[in-house]
Amino acid sequence: MKGSKSRNILPGFGLSLGFTLFYLSVIVLIPLAAVFFRTAELSWSEFWSTVTSARVIASYKVSFLTSFFAGFINAVFGLLIAWVLVRYRFPGKKLIDSLVDLPFALPTAVAGIALTAIYAPNGWIGSLLEPLGVKVAYSPIGITIALIFIGLPFVVRTVQPVLQDMEKETEEAAVMLGAYRLRTFWKVVLPELAPALLTGFALAFARGIGEYGSVVFISGNMPLKTEITPLLIMTKLEQYDYAGATAIALVMLIVSFLMLLIINLLQWRMNRRTVSD
Repeated sequence: MKGSKSRNILPGFGLSLGFTLFYLSVIVLIPLAAVFFRTAELSWSEFWSTVTSARVIASYKVSFLTSFFAGFINAVFGLLIAWVLVRYRFPGKKLIDSLVDLPFALPTAVAGIALTAIYAPNGWIGSLLEPLGVKVAYSPIGITIALIFIGLPFVVRTVQPVLQDMEKETEEAAVMLGAYRLRTFWKVVLPELAPALLTGFALAFARGIGEYGSVVFISGNMPLKTEITPLLIMTKLEQYDYAGATAIALVMLIVSFLMLLIINLLQWRMNRRTVSD
């Protein structure tokens, strides 16, 4: 009897697991499998020439590098924003907290148009930077700014709950024992936040790789310079080159999966080290 009760701790587990696998298959696995099957229409030489052309390689560099730098910047300043929102009380705190979610609700095309209007050579900020020789719009810098805008909430909302659950007594004890606040942050606070911070970085990075709407306006879409990979895929689709589009998408999928796998392994090691300590 005890064994049967232990197997039935979660009523309906078999049915719920079946629906879960079915839903994930329909929404995730089958569309991804379609990318592999459509790419199989190409021969190996055709596939290799498509995914290694100079224009495609340049788009890989733009997409991955700008997404990485945007994710890194968001990890730093997202942690700072989450820290201020959790640890301090000040007028307008709820307003600022709600503004963090604005990139989630704002259509990406609207964000792209707004950023382009601001950072264009005749825009509010662009006109001030232009005499200094700094070109933001229609450059990788502009793409990075757009990805920072859409990726910030991922870091803040991932780190914020962890900060709220952390006990301040540990930090206060470290300070009372003579540790400087910066040392307390590096030795006590940051190890606890590292897994959540890495998760936020991974989410922002993954979102940036596939972002299209907010980037296409500010990038300028110059081949070999500011053309992003999602735009190149759209170009292939408009030319009815479905196999070529899926081939490029397949490379993006594999590279993204490998990078997220590495990040998850690092997160697992951090969690394991934290538990052992």
